[in-house]
Amino acid sequence: MGFENLKVANRDGLQWITIDRPEKLNALSMATLAELDEAVSAAAADAAVLAVVVTGGGDKAFVAGADIAELNVLGPEAAKEYALRGQAVFNRIERLTKPVIAAVNGFALGGGCELAMACHLRVASSNAVFGQPEVKLGLIPGFAGTQRLPRLVGKGRALEVLLSGRNVKADEAERIGLVNRVVDPLELTQSVQELMTSILRNGPVAVGHCIEAVQHGIEMSFDDGCLLEATLFGLCAAGEEMKEGTEAFLEKRKPQFRRS
Repeated sequence: MGFENLKVANRDGLQWITIDRPEKLNALSMATLAELDEAVSAAAADAAVLAVVVTGGGDKAFVAGADIAELNVLGPEAAKEYALRGQAVFNRIERLTKPVIAAVNGFALGGGCELAMACHLRVASSNAVFGQPEVKLGLIPGFAGTQRLPRLVGKGRALEVLLSGRNVKADEAERIGLVNRVVDPLELTQSVQELMTSILRNGPVAVGHCIEAVQHGIEMSFDDGCLLEATLFGLCAAGEEMKEGTEAFLEKRKPQFRRS
């Protein structure tokens, strides 16, 4: 498939989706959102894709935000539809049962921060900068930033970032739990590949069920979340993957999990 605003490459089962508008600091135009949705949907349906990495082209930005020129002309109804569209795309990313890592290089502001938060894990270069500066434009985040940020860093910290619109540098982002790890910019790609390799050596069905249990369970009561976990645990026991994993452990060998 051909894209104008993305680069998509599959490397040994790892699908790299690069937002590629460096002249606009990879800002999320409506066309870019549509292409991102198409790329993620294709990755979900492709058995050859085991996992996804989302990153930004160039060395200045992951995604610096939405396309302000497009926002400037939106009326109330169009703005609501725009927000709902972006939320749907990011929800699709979050709900993938294949692991998704954001490789955050440079600025991840506004919609870029929201995109990173929609990914399951975030690895940031030491020069990464996060933030939700929408209030400085007389707006609020529209792609679920007000919902995902407090779930990641807590209500108090989230409100401080949202209400001040201030930037959060990589070291602080790691400290408050917004990112999983911070690495040297030259080591970002290798670090992401190593992390994903450590995930993909495990049972793919089990990995998918872990993602499902966390993503859906966090929205449930504790008791309902535990029931979901038990149900997925039972589904694991119904498949060949658990049999291979437990037998490999007992036989003191590495398991040979099927990938498709």
